[in-house]
Amino acid sequence: MRIVVVVGRVAAIFDLDRTLLRGASGLLINEALHEAGLRSRKMPGEAVVYRLYELFGENPLGMALARAAALAVGGWPVERLSEVGRAAAGQLVGRVAAYAPALLDEHRQAGHLLVLATTTPEALVRPFADQLGIDEVVATRYASADGAFTGRLEGRFVWGLGKLSAVRERVDSHDVALEESFAYSDSINDLPLLSAVGNPRAVNPDLALHAVASIRRWPIMHLDVPPGVPTLAGLEAFDVTRHVVRPELFPYARFDIEGIDNIPEAGAFILASNHRSYFDVAALALVVGRKGRPTRFLAKAELFDLPVAGPIARALGGIPVQRAAAAGGALVPAERVLRAGEGLVIMPQGTIPRGRAFFDPVLHGKTGAARLAASTGAAVVPVGLWNTEAVWPRSARLPKLTKVIGAPTVTVRVGPPVKGLGRRRNSAVADTRRIMSAIAGLLPEEARTGRQPSEEELVRSYPPGKVGEERAIGISAEAPAGARTRRRSS
Repeated sequence: MRIVVVVGRVAAIFDLDRTLLRGASGLLINEALHEAGLRSRKMPGEAVVYRLYELFGENPLGMALARAAALAVGGWPVERLSEVGRAAAGQLVGRVAAYAPALLDEHRQAGHLLVLATTTPEALVRPFADQLGIDEVVATRYASADGAFTGRLEGRFVWGLGKLSAVRERVDSHDVALEESFAYSDSINDLPLLSAVGNPRAVNPDLALHAVASIRRWPIMHLDVPPGVPTLAGLEAFDVTRHVVRPELFPYARFDIEGIDNIPEAGAFILASNHRSYFDVAALALVVGRKGRPTRFLAKAELFDLPVAGPIARALGGIPVQRAAAAGGALVPAERVLRAGEGLVIMPQGTIPRGRAFFDPVLHGKTGAARLAASTGAAVVPVGLWNTEAVWPRSARLPKLTKVIGAPTVTVRVGPPVKGLGRRRNSAVADTRRIMSAIAGLLPEEARTGRQPSEEELVRSYPPGKVGEERAIGISAEAPAGARTRRRSS
């Protein structure tokens, strides 16, 4: 006899405050109540209370007040509260954590049932859930009669064990298997729900839940930053490093930077730069720091394996690129960054050109930036870097740290966004040429006219020891880029 195991549908269950939202919904909802004439004034210290909640999470006193709110709305027209929910929905959507929409899309594409489970009254959050395309809402419900609230609850208070029971009741009609499902929450009070599902996720957890998640080895997430980026009190590493990375940190270089205002003030953008030196990252970091908008870097996977630089790169939300992996392997996390409305730094050349290719006035690039722009609508902002190799030649293992007097000047020019990308299907190659041309146009005249480099210049364009290795197999550093000359055997 064959035994068939039937697995139910998978659900993805999300808490609201400090999980889907960046902070608490209360202030926005209270403002909407005030605008509707259902709330006369703000309570003293209300902003401070909500700020503490946003930083440290919910507490039993706050939940007791939420439960008592049913009595406070007694006599209110049901439709008026629904109107407040509709009015607040747009404001709440604006508070959704940057990386939450992508996560919702991933679950939606997997066929999962999307569920919002929150203590906040259903009438106030259902319009918000509808705008996000969430399938089911499990929320506290106020009893009503004759079109007005009675001052009592209808059913369970959706908190703690009550939330788990309410979720079970709602998802049973969809044949959901909780043991296969996902739950996302910030609060230790949702421990019953998190423990009941097969895939619990601690999102921006309070201290108690953080401890439990660490012991049980549950994933700990922050939906306002890329996966794997830690935060503390609402701050991530980028918020700190952008103030630390300043020209004074590099006394062995001078910087001439112009055009930062060309980076958009809002919306996704890609900084597409040429690649001349390991020092390019420092120059681009200064641009990013001055702009102040969260921006992530695509970088070779080898960087993330280094003992010190690796953890720092990951903490800053860097995206590793596996050179041996299938083409486009890094585009999924890169798309996630752009769909979150953040910035991305890409060097389309992929690696620093070697030999005569380093001096080629025509820049050649891979299609990643163009493809990302086409799929996300992100603006592509060209950046021209010049003379970074004078600070850190590719042939050197370290930059010229001692050259403080007479330090070389690095020129950085940020151009206006490249227009008209992605207008035609399968235009990635043509769009890449336009991007690389825009980058080349930002470089000084000497970069746009070909010249014969000296032997010493050619050697500096190779990593340490590589010139000897390549000549040993018959590749001439002085040959045109891509040309290979085999030595005849004697």
